[in-house]
Amino acid sequence: MTDTDSELRTDGGTAEEMIFGTGEDVEAAQVSTRERLTRFVDRYILAPLRIGWSDWRTRVGGLGLLFYIFMGTGGVVIVEEPELNEGPRYLGAFIEWGVPFGTDNLGRSIFEQIVHATPAMLKMASAGALTTVGLGVLVGFVGGYKGGLVDRVMMTLTDIQAVLPGLPLIIVLSGIFADYMKSPWAVGIVLAIDTWPGLARALRSQVLTLREEDYIEAGRSLGLSSATLIRQDLVPKLAPYILVNMAGAATQVIKASVALYFLGVLPFSTLNWGVMMNNAYTTGNAISQLGHAGHWLFFPALFLSGLTFVLVLFAQGLDRVFNPRLRARHAQTTPDEESEPQASGEVM
Repeated sequence: MTDTDSELRTDGGTAEEMIFGTGEDVEAAQVSTRERLTRFVDRYILAPLRIGWSDWRTRVGGLGLLFYIFMGTGGVVIVEEPELNEGPRYLGAFIEWGVPFGTDNLGRSIFEQIVHATPAMLKMASAGALTTVGLGVLVGFVGGYKGGLVDRVMMTLTDIQAVLPGLPLIIVLSGIFADYMKSPWAVGIVLAIDTWPGLARALRSQVLTLREEDYIEAGRSLGLSSATLIRQDLVPKLAPYILVNMAGAATQVIKASVALYFLGVLPFSTLNWGVMMNNAYTTGNAISQLGHAGHWLFFPALFLSGLTFVLVLFAQGLDRVFNPRLRARHAQTTPDEESEPQASGEVM
């Protein structure tokens, strides 16, 4: 090493330290990265979980959703597929352990049918919710932020879709795309056509207000693109409202699908709760003969009501989960604690 390499800087360090840094600097950088990761996990994962668990609505709704998800994934592996003559025809509920919910007109287990119909219901709900939120966010955010001609065109399309009668439109689309309607994903997308206009208009009104905020104006003055401002500023601001409506859209799609299957509008291509209720009503005369086939109609309706109930509870509880003040209160790493960790006596 030459003398120039060992020259002292004005602050007492050497040129080598100035270029490569000291071991303390590297260690401090590693600690800082670890602290940032800890803070992120605490604020955006652990704190929402604490808030959700403290609210009985989110707790019951979340556990209920996990139950239905398990029934639609692991349940279909554990429970055997329904077969003919598993028990006497029209056997009542809780008489035989092998068929706890009784049997239908062909001796098939109603419990097994409900379990194996759950995946189709979850697929329809997911497809409908994602389609509703996707179209609503796209039209509402772009139209509200851009304004002018873009806004007028998008709102005109939204109003046209909103005034179209939903049931006839779904029947026509089901006939046109009959081959595709065998898939529960396609059914969910078609049913969502009637649900997104309301969300789009609500989001547009919110964006019209938010786009005049100072931080949005500052972003424009810095040259940030519209897509960046929408993605980084507007979408996170309205994320709670979007997620609540997503749960609501899933509920609407589930109820609409079961109703249309029950009425015979949609093709009976896959086993689901609506098909079971239709068969119980038309084949088993479950309404007029409740003691004979009432269980065939009751249990699918019970599981349908349970799924919609837990979705509503979960959607109501999400409002508290996304409240920034509650998140800050439940977070264990706060700005004050991070700036003075030794004074607070907490270990980061």
